[in-house]
Parts: sequence; C-alpha cells; structure tokens
Amino acid sequence: MLKEIRPAIVLVVSLTIITGLIYPLVMTGIAGAIFPTQAHGSLIEKDGKVIGSTLIGQSFTSDKYFHGRPSATSGPDPKDATKSVSVPYNAANSGGSNLGPTSKALAERIGADVETLKKENPGAAVPVDLVTTSPSGLDPDISPEAALFQVPRVAKARGVPEASVRGVVESYIEGRTLGVLGEPRVNVLRLNLALDAMKS
Repeated sequence: MLKEIRPAIVLVVSLTIITGLIYPLVMTGIAGAIFPTQAHGSLIEKDGKVIGSTLIGQSFTSDKYFHGRPSATSGPDPKDATKSVSVPYNAANSGGSNLGPTSKALAERIGADVETLKKENPGAAVPVDLVTTSPSGLDPDISPEAALFQVPRVAKARGVPEASVRGVVESYIEGRTLGVLGEPRVNVLRLNLALDAMKS
C-alpha cells in the first residue's frame, strides 16, 4: 500500500514546491528586473514620500484638482462594525455598487451629480464617466472628454488661463494600449501632479 501512496505524495509535494514556491519567486524576480516600477505597484513619489499609485484612483475634492470617476467602494463603519459606510477608492473592498438601471437610488444619485456638474460647466454635455462608477470602484483614469469638461473649474480655482490647463490635459492623454486595446484616457493623479508642477 505504501508503494502506491508514496509516488502520489512525492508528486504532490514536488508540484507544490515548484508551482507554489519556485515559479512565483522566479516570476517575481523577472518582473522586478524587467518592469521594476510596475512590479512594485506603479507607485508615485513626491518629495521622497509615496503619495499614490497610477493604478488606483484617489479622492480629489478641491476645485483646483481634476476629479476622478465616482467610487462605490465601502468599508466597515468605525462606529458599528456590523455596518458599512462609503469609503471611496478602498482597495481592500474593490467592487461596484451592484445597483442596476432600474434602481431609484442610482438614478437619484446620478441625477444629482449631473445637476452639480452642469453648474460647473453649463455649456457642455456631462461626460458619462464623471457620474458613473467603474466596476472596480478604483479606476485611476478618466476620459479625455471628462478631463476637458473640468478645465474651466480647475483654471478658475488656480487663477490660470484655461488654455494653459487645456494644454496640460492634452499632453497627458494616453492613447489605446498597443493602438487597439482600451480607450484613450487621462491618469488623474499624474495630471494633478503636473498642474502642481506647472504652478511652481
């Protein structure tokens, strides 16, 4: 009986070591050597301090910054652990709101957001990604249209010409990956850092 069981045990242990230890370590080493920035989370530093990642959105509320897509992520309520509260861009609880097109709460929230944004830029159509959440709730990018829509507000808050802000936005538009994958986009964190650098 041991003669039949022993090869199975050896095979399980061997494959566990190969696929669970050796392979991940080798792939991590190769990724760190070839793509060091991406392998470490695509982190962005400012003055020697990590301030974010190009892969995870952040909440910018000041008028002088571009705002990202709304985030539907939540987290435990600090006052009552059995309840959850809205925690925008909570990477530990990535996910959408699960509200469908017939949801009254979703329709009311989007309607209120559209009205708020129309006051910000009355002559322009509100881009859909400024009022809808992404499936992950962590989207770091917005469409070029969403960025250009916010130019008047940002320029006014910073006291700079709209053309200057528009120029920064246009220089930070990223095309489709490999020319065919995804849509053109603007990374909100990089754009806001560029605006801060422009002012200084």
